[in-house]
Amino acid sequence: MNRRERAIATAELEMGLADFWHDVDNNWGRQASDYYAPEAVYRSGGLKLEGREAIQGFYSWREGRGARMSIHAFTNFRAEFDEQGGATATWFMLLWAADGEAPLESRVPTRISQATETFRWDESEGRWLCTLRELKNLFRGGDQLNFS
Repeated sequence: MNRRERAIATAELEMGLADFWHDVDNNWGRQASDYYAPEAVYRSGGLKLEGREAIQGFYSWREGRGARMSIHAFTNFRAEFDEQGGATATWFMLLWAADGEAPLESRVPTRISQATETFRWDESEGRWLCTLRELKNLFRGGDQLNFS
């Protein structure tokens, strides 16, 4: 993969991530599972979700809890590509979130996490699909979302 091809593929991955978080923050993640491959795994702290249905189930559960504001921002996005056509991306997530309606009192981020994701190109869909997302929490504060 030459420099130009890498730049285009990196931009496609980053655009997909921006679209994913936009859906989560503005549409309750109703399309969240579209970002993932059917066999995808999502890990964050004690949470482990396997497959698109489980991942979508989390966002449905989240919406069912009631009003919550969230802003997922990401930075330092970087992608590497392997000889088999796969990709690994790393980035940092800054999350501000709390139960309730806007406007809410401004606080420090609820979480700052380091993310590692792997992807495969899906020819039939013409796009990258996430096969693994792992979030390693580096900082925590504010109102945490409890998974129960």
